[in-house]
Amino acid sequence: MSWFTWLFTLWPPSAPSLLLVGLVGRQLGLRVGLQVVQTVTCSQWGTPSDQGLFQDGDVVIGGLFSLHYNPPAIDHDYTELPHYEPCTGLERVPLQNVYAMVFAVEEINNSTTLLPGVKLGYRIFDSCGRPPWALQAALSLVGGDSSRCNLTDPPDYSAGNGEEVRKRRGDHPVPLIIGGASSITGKILSRILGPLSVPLISYLSSCPCLSDRHQFPNFFRTIPSDIYQARAFAQLAVQFNWTWIGAVVANSNYGHMAVKIFQEETQGKGVCLAFVETLQRQNIVNDARRAALTIQASTARVILIFSWYTDVRELFLQLAKINVTDRQFLASEAWSTSADLLQNLVTSKVASGVLGVAIRSSPIPGFESYLRSLHPFRHSDDGFLREFWEAEFRCSPGATLPFSHSSSFLNSKASLPPCSGTESLKGVQNLFTDTSQLRVAYNVYLAVYAAAHALHSLLSCSDKDSPPGNNSSTCSSLKPIKPIELLQRLNNLNFTTPQGERLYFEGADIPAKYDLVNWQSTPEGPQQLVLVGRVDGFYLRLNETAIQWSTGSNQVPMSVCSESCPPGTRKAERKGEPLCCFDCIPCADGEISNKTGSLHCELCPSDFWSNDERTACVPRQLDFLSFNETLGITLTTAAVSGAVVTTAVFVVFLCYRQTPMVRANNSELSFLLLLSLKLCFLCSLVFIGRPAVWSCRFQQAAFGISFVLCVSCLQVKTIVVLAAFRSARPGAEGLIRWFGPRQQRGSVCLLTCIQIIICAVWLSLSPPVPRRNLGFQGSKVTLECAMPSVVGFSLVLGYIGLLACTCLLLAFLARKLPDNFNEAKLITFSMLIFCAVWVAFVPAYISSPGKYTVAVEIFAILASSYGLLFCIFAPKCFIILLRPEKNTKKQLLAK
Repeated sequence: MSWFTWLFTLWPPSAPSLLLVGLVGRQLGLRVGLQVVQTVTCSQWGTPSDQGLFQDGDVVIGGLFSLHYNPPAIDHDYTELPHYEPCTGLERVPLQNVYAMVFAVEEINNSTTLLPGVKLGYRIFDSCGRPPWALQAALSLVGGDSSRCNLTDPPDYSAGNGEEVRKRRGDHPVPLIIGGASSITGKILSRILGPLSVPLISYLSSCPCLSDRHQFPNFFRTIPSDIYQARAFAQLAVQFNWTWIGAVVANSNYGHMAVKIFQEETQGKGVCLAFVETLQRQNIVNDARRAALTIQASTARVILIFSWYTDVRELFLQLAKINVTDRQFLASEAWSTSADLLQNLVTSKVASGVLGVAIRSSPIPGFESYLRSLHPFRHSDDGFLREFWEAEFRCSPGATLPFSHSSSFLNSKASLPPCSGTESLKGVQNLFTDTSQLRVAYNVYLAVYAAAHALHSLLSCSDKDSPPGNNSSTCSSLKPIKPIELLQRLNNLNFTTPQGERLYFEGADIPAKYDLVNWQSTPEGPQQLVLVGRVDGFYLRLNETAIQWSTGSNQVPMSVCSESCPPGTRKAERKGEPLCCFDCIPCADGEISNKTGSLHCELCPSDFWSNDERTACVPRQLDFLSFNETLGITLTTAAVSGAVVTTAVFVVFLCYRQTPMVRANNSELSFLLLLSLKLCFLCSLVFIGRPAVWSCRFQQAAFGISFVLCVSCLQVKTIVVLAAFRSARPGAEGLIRWFGPRQQRGSVCLLTCIQIIICAVWLSLSPPVPRRNLGFQGSKVTLECAMPSVVGFSLVLGYIGLLACTCLLLAFLARKLPDNFNEAKLITFSMLIFCAVWVAFVPAYISSPGKYTVAVEIFAILASSYGLLFCIFAPKCFIILLRPEKNTKKQLLAK
């Protein structure tokens, strides 16, 4: 069935109805045939049910409420007028909202400051919870006089006396409607009534889309937009460090919008949605079962639910079946205050400690007394009250009422006994009489007062913008009310409610205010609703100590995918998983993180290093090869021992200087060689200790000169051996004269002076200097002697290497000379060790870090010095001390 055909099945066609049907058709993209318009006449419009609540007045406003949840059936026989069955399933909370509107109207009528001299009336219909019925009722309210077919002419309320005006309460279109019990209904009504500029003030339509003034210019509401409650949940998640949250939402704009806003508000704040499950009312059992299994399988312990209380009830039933009782639920305003869920034992088992956003509550003085004073005997034409009375007291008041013939009571339950008349609501405790927390009822109350203040401003004569309270500004006769003028007044509305609250519209919306409520268990059994905070716009005020969580304690539950990284670590994302799921990686050396959940590790300053926990930067320790550490002690002991042994050999040679063994091997060069070896041992001590300017300059010079002196002595000794054996050949007797004692001393001095010159030039141009080396030991700063000129050090080592290679070559040539004790063999072995040590030294020196560079050089000095000492002097000392019989000239000259 098309929308156009559907509209004609709702009420008999008339000229006013066809005008609005044409508007509906234009909104829906349909066309209405002209020939149909030409065949109809004006007639009064029908409504889904004749049942309603009416009161005459100088100005009548409309009201739409969803009192019943079971809509009537429709007879689609087009040959007759549609026949309507009454709606069934009266709900008590919406009925309380109806009487909040009635109470507000009566309170305004009794006021001497607001609309003085003007009596407000109302026409209230039930939409049965279905947008089509709400649309039909709204069109009936704005339909107008049955004798007129032109809606563009506003009714003249000033024509005739007041009594005549009141009698025609159903003949004039209402200038304003309070209604729209859902966002879908609000959108439909606003679009249809928009071309007529009829204001619509909703008390329960919370969709953010309705804030669009271009699409809904005639829409107002006294309930905040859902954006604010979604933002409130985002603030709660951030405040309580819930980074891993599950979401179960209605499969509608209400639920999808909530998820979208929640994700936008938590973006970049470390909050992720573990899952999003949707609930469709038409398939609620299967959807609830699927969502329950997802909740059970997820590691999220906090679940956000944006859905209707009936859907949530089914979800909790499914959770109870699989025994999921350890989740913390966040409730939207659609179910956070549901008495049906609060008093349900199954719900209390599954959803204890619920934290929810609720429509703000406020007391209405005198409202409870008003509700308890209601009685069908005093309100004979109130069909809603009669139906409630029958359901509450199980009796029918219709038989005893003086107006029992009224059409409102034609559908009375014949099976119920007549009421005695003594029934009263004064002792009744139910949702209808409970005014402890007025939420939607207070929104209705505010909507009525907003309409009254707009009318007051419009009906004022001398100053249309004068505030309420100036009686002289009210006209003695009522002016014609145009909906568009009333719409303009609502846009500029700003007044104070009887509760002292400042109320004004920002576009379609009032300042957003919510209550934060908590479900807390009681000793009696059922859970109770406790106020624990408020939401005022973007600001959230919460009393955390008053909250009872799902754990039954005041300890905030945790809901994280990964535990927060402790100080000293950083977050590392897991590939393919949400940002809230991560690993904690320890910071690298020299980096720290001193906060929980750090994304990055910070690099310490150059003179600082990270502590063992990687939580703070501490000053680096000075590190150098000292005499106090094990390595320094070992090298010092080796150096001193070498110097002592060398001294001992020197003493032995000095004591046995007249023996053939000492004299035959050039005693003068031997003593000079021992002296240079001692200097080599001792110069290694200069490398140990804290580097200073003098020590850096002296250590390399002492090392280079000492070793050149040592190798020069060995080289001259080798040359002398070769010259002695060559001079024994015929014709070479004069060769030995070129290598006498003077020439030997001169050669050693010359070779040593070359090294002295190299060292002098090096130290004068670019000497080694103390430096802090930050690149090796991490937590330590190595103090070392830096060499700005590598060329100088290379020349020193190169010169030593040149002399060593020359000496090795000469000694190798003289190793087989015919002599019983040829010293050239000893020099060959010693130089082989010397060269091997220093060849290995170069790569070891380059690759060693920090103070170990110095240790490598000291080791090379000591190793080569010990090699020379033992290879050359150990055999001689053995003969001198242990084999004196071989220490004779005959033994030395024997072949």
